[in-house]
Amino acid sequence: MDNRVPPRASGPGPRRRDRHGRGMRGPIAPPQVPLAASRADAFADLVQDSVERLERRWPQLADIDFLVLEVPRLEGGSGDAWSDEPVPLGGVAPAREGRRAKVVVYRRPVEIRSKGRDERAALVHEVVVEQVAELLGLTPETVDPRYGED
Repeated sequence: MDNRVPPRASGPGPRRRDRHGRGMRGPIAPPQVPLAASRADAFADLVQDSVERLERRWPQLADIDFLVLEVPRLEGGSGDAWSDEPVPLGGVAPAREGRRAKVVVYRRPVEIRSKGRDERAALVHEVVVEQVAELLGLTPETVDPRYGED
């Protein structure tokens, strides 16, 4: 009577229980709750809110791509690319041969310079306004009359 138990497959299949046998762990919050959104998603929402606010006044912003990147890239591959200049919070790439203009907001530098969600939202809006103003060749106050107000 050979009643050997066949070995368990150790593949990437789903685990049925945690290692203490108490059951599977689930998400902390359902996906439709703001708590479930990652910091990157919440930041992208702040940028989108700012863009929508500006698009009411400037419809031509629909032709511009707005991007969120983690951090700015160092120009050049050598170690002498470091300088004493501050880390940029955003950047602009004008339109070229079949490519749309781009406005970039760098998430990590903005998060580091802001303390709370309200301050972060205000800083994101300032960065977006400044970059749009640079792209359109206008002053930030022309792009958003409330620019610089607290």
